Amino acid sequence: MKSWLWKGLLAAATALPALSGVAWAQSDEGCSNATLKGDYAFAVTNLLVPQVVAGIETFDGKGKFTQRDYIGDSLRTRGQTDFSPEGQETGTYKVNADCTGSAVINLNVPSTPPPHGEIHIVFVISGGGRSFHGVVSEFIPPGFTTPQPTQTRFDDWKVGSEQDN
Repeated sequence: MKSWLWKGLLAAATALPALSGVAWAQSDEGCSNATLKGDYAFAVTNLLVPQVVAGIETFDGKGKFTQRDYIGDSLRTRGQTDFSPEGQETGTYKVNADCTGSAVINLNVPSTPPPHGEIHIVFVISGGGRSFHGVVSEFIPPGFTTPQPTQTRFDDWKVGSEQDN
């Protein structure tokens, strides 16, 4: 009897958070492209290389964005002293009503043979658009025509105060 009760409690403890998430995702307070608008700071960790990146993205609330980033150790390895040039990295994004989404980042790396690099990502929005978290689903480095292996995750946080939301 104790075993049955314990299994029932465990099943309920597992199911309740999942059910509450489904109910929230289907509420009238869903997400759209407009959920992501303004500046977001981001951090990326590539577990395969290993590599870290920090940067800032600017979303227009309509499905387009730009970003500037800095790859860790770039001063020593590339002589890079600042973030990538403004306007170089561009992209498009799509946010679903359940607050999941996807995006494509065009790296537009100069002095490389075409194509100039592309990153496909999938993400989930949290905090009403104050942050989002995701993974790279496909990475095509500059000069490559086929995707390369990656194990990369990222987190983005809204820049500014709560009132700026």
